[in-house]
Amino acid sequence: MVVTCLLVLACPVGAQSAQSTNVLYQNSFSTDPQWVTQCPNYFYWDPGLEMYHFSIEPSTGCYAYAPVNNYEGGPFTFEYDVILNSIDEGATFRFGFSGADMNPGKGPNVLTEFTNAKFGQIMWLHLVTPGNKMVEVNSESGDTLSSGPAAYDGPTVKYELNKTYHVTVNYNGNQKILSMKVNEKMSGKEIWGYYVNTGEDLSGMNRVYLASIGDYGMMSTYAKGYIDNVRITVPATVTATPTRVVTAGTTVIPVTTATTVPRPTTTVQTPYPATTPASPLTGISAVAALGVTGVCIGLLKRRD
Repeated sequence: MVVTCLLVLACPVGAQSAQSTNVLYQNSFSTDPQWVTQCPNYFYWDPGLEMYHFSIEPSTGCYAYAPVNNYEGGPFTFEYDVILNSIDEGATFRFGFSGADMNPGKGPNVLTEFTNAKFGQIMWLHLVTPGNKMVEVNSESGDTLSSGPAAYDGPTVKYELNKTYHVTVNYNGNQKILSMKVNEKMSGKEIWGYYVNTGEDLSGMNRVYLASIGDYGMMSTYAKGYIDNVRITVPATVTATPTRVVTAGTTVIPVTTATTVPRPTTTVQTPYPATTPASPLTGISAVAALGVTGVCIGLLKRRD
């Protein structure tokens, strides 16, 4: 009876499935990534720093990219580290996840930007959907240059030169929300984050890229620095290891576990849509198992 009760109670525990990710692209630049570029003087791997150097100049059409295979649409997370050593007035650092055009005016294109223009050194999240709908938001208070229904109304946030930032872009496919947050790499402190509503499903992105395509500003102005730890992932499901109960003199009976698909969640903070943490199941099941076991032992003693 004890073994049977434990087996029954073990089933929901074994069915718990851990949320994990599938990595579509990842590079720490410990070796030459061999990115495709027609401007090797602007974009190249630095073996001493083990990072990837960029120098983005308007009106040159220069680019560097790496293919990203197996993205079939739906939720994803795009993240990287960046340090800007210098950025001239009118220059822009652009790093994105896009289709073959790598053009901020053509979809699909999910683009992060660090600019130095009218409002100084601010950050942008720029999106062009597969249907060529453009929407963007920046870290300037009042959001006077942004477009779309979600306007940023928080305090102006500016980035600093020679400081490493970790940038995370998350797409929630169920809610059709694309969010961006920027954290200081050393302290982990979030300095800015916001979101845009995509209005349609995102799909068709197949490369990660740096470029000045579509930028027709003044030449001889540059955004220079390094990127590192580039990573693109999509949600996956990892099935828990089957539970086995071994008791002296009994047969080992494997408990089959079921696979559940986790719902994608956003990683952004208020005012973004928040997620509700799931209640732990393992502790409850363990307490219940002990209780049932005690009852069974009591019944056996009474019978004796």
